[in-house]
Amino acid sequence: MTFDAFRFSTFAPMISLKAFRAYRPPRDKAYLVATRSYVTYSEAELDDKLKNNPYSFMHVINPREGRDLPLGKEKYLHVKEHFKQWCDDEIFFREEEASYYLYSQVKDGNEYIGIIAAVSVNDYLEGRIKKHENTLSAREEMFTDYLEETGFNAEPVLLIYHDDFRLNQLFARYLETRPEYEFTSTDKVFHRLWPISAPRDLAVIEESFAQQEALYIADGHHRSASSARLAERLEEQGRKGEAHKYFMAFLIGEEQMKIYDFNRLLKNESGKSKADILSELEQTFHIEPKHSETFHPQKLHEIGMYIGGEWFKLSPKMGSFDPNDVVGHLDAEILSRNILDPIFHIKDLKSDNRVDFVPGTYGLPHLEDQVNFGKFDVAFSLFPVSIEQIKQVSDEHKIMPPKSTYIEPKLRSGLIIYPIDNY
Repeated sequence: MTFDAFRFSTFAPMISLKAFRAYRPPRDKAYLVATRSYVTYSEAELDDKLKNNPYSFMHVINPREGRDLPLGKEKYLHVKEHFKQWCDDEIFFREEEASYYLYSQVKDGNEYIGIIAAVSVNDYLEGRIKKHENTLSAREEMFTDYLEETGFNAEPVLLIYHDDFRLNQLFARYLETRPEYEFTSTDKVFHRLWPISAPRDLAVIEESFAQQEALYIADGHHRSASSARLAERLEEQGRKGEAHKYFMAFLIGEEQMKIYDFNRLLKNESGKSKADILSELEQTFHIEPKHSETFHPQKLHEIGMYIGGEWFKLSPKMGSFDPNDVVGHLDAEILSRNILDPIFHIKDLKSDNRVDFVPGTYGLPHLEDQVNFGKFDVAFSLFPVSIEQIKQVSDEHKIMPPKSTYIEPKLRSGLIIYPIDNY
């Protein structure tokens, strides 16, 4: 049975959301439990958290015992046992009523407000939850095995919806009340969360999303795909119940989210000099020297290049790209097709170790430092992709180049747990 053929029930024309009874920490421990994704920590940082914070969610998802085990069932069972122990120790408790969770995050002066909910695998399989990235089968399989063995989902997919006035009014009412969680994490991000369980409010949320024609994946393509794989697998095993037919997501209005640039660093192993590179660029770009002035693109189709201590503004010449191609007119694709491939012979960004990707949150001085200190030879700065570009690519079932978008917010793990199994 393939994903395309796999369906659970009758066709639902619009988006289907579901409230759920989460596992979550009590109010006084939430700030201690919440953590970033473990892959963002160094080994020293992980050890420090495990040593000095007995309530860090790292004790569940990356415990010291079992850390050296290869990815697989034995390692995942360590995670499951630690989660069960935390439930027994009441570090996590089960919500009494099915709820949605209004979540607010303030970072660098930007506030992001949305809801955590269970979204339907059917909506993903039938194309109402739309993607703009390819996924790797091996990673999908790994995440699927992880979800099946652990029996819970702790990291929501980030989904974008079209802003809705009724939802905004509902959220505004809760924002004026005392939150269940309210804390600032060590990375200076302010977090608040409110459970929503009143039947009238649940109905407003569900009716509002039933009128949405589509949701768009901003972050979490592999998590979405692996949830679909898991649902298929458990259905074939005869699994009863509804939990595996949904996966956890944080849904945010498109006007709420922020898309940063995703820049590139390059090791020049071609042997070409700065003069050679500029000469080849003249074939497809207008080149404007910026010298020592840091250049950050101000609009679409402006690319910054830092090489040999100088910045250059690169503007693609007319006819060098197709403006009607939703992927071909993306600046990341223009960079790949007209610079990385023909000049540096870089054809696969996913596997070529000459290229590194840097989120715009690091700032352009970081790119300069990487070049000035000799770690890389060339840096490229890009203008951020727009939400409209993401939607256009997704609507046409196309795929963006790797690392085209860096999207905020990034959620902490451990605040809300979606149970696939009952503990």
